[in-house]
Amino acid sequence: MRRCRYGDAGQAFPIYITVVGGLLLLAFAYLAVGQAAAKRNDAQTAADAAALAAAQDTRDQFVDLWVEKLHDPTAWQAILHGDVGTPTSCTRAYELAAQNDASVELCEPGPLSYEVEVKTNDSVGRSIVPHTEDQHAKASAKAVIEPLCAVQPPAEGAKDDVLPQLSCKDGRDWDIDLDDPAGLPEPQDLFDVHLAE
Repeated sequence: MRRCRYGDAGQAFPIYITVVGGLLLLAFAYLAVGQAAAKRNDAQTAADAAALAAAQDTRDQFVDLWVEKLHDPTAWQAILHGDVGTPTSCTRAYELAAQNDASVELCEPGPLSYEVEVKTNDSVGRSIVPHTEDQHAKASAKAVIEPLCAVQPPAEGAKDDVLPQLSCKDGRDWDIDLDDPAGLPEPQDLFDVHLAE
């Protein structure tokens, strides 16, 4: 009498297909998450660059105004603390966002800051997650302009034509000489521009 044998080979194949299908699904899901994360990074880079560009442009305007007013030391303190009206620099934010393939949705100047919100021009792209081809990454950033120097009045008894000294946070004191424009502080010596924490 012959005995029937039943092998396990036929039963393993459906399990193999299920495992491979699950792994492929996970791979596509990770790819979708990776696409979204990459696009989000692009948006954050554009927002950071736009906010910093606007703040740096305003800083440069402060410094240009200070150079114009070198003969009027009474105006220095207000300029070096940003207490003057200057045109907003949102145009620079738009330019830098465009260079990073994004568009500015909000540019809000503060007394010594800029808040910028951007959206990427390209969508996240097609993935297994529905409707990602219509989704655009968004991000926001805030850049701050920090005054670094204060005006120290001339010593008592100094001549009337002696200009005040600038005392800065890095420990450096600047003696301003109108006859030596090359010796004037650079914009980064007078103001620090950085992203807010």
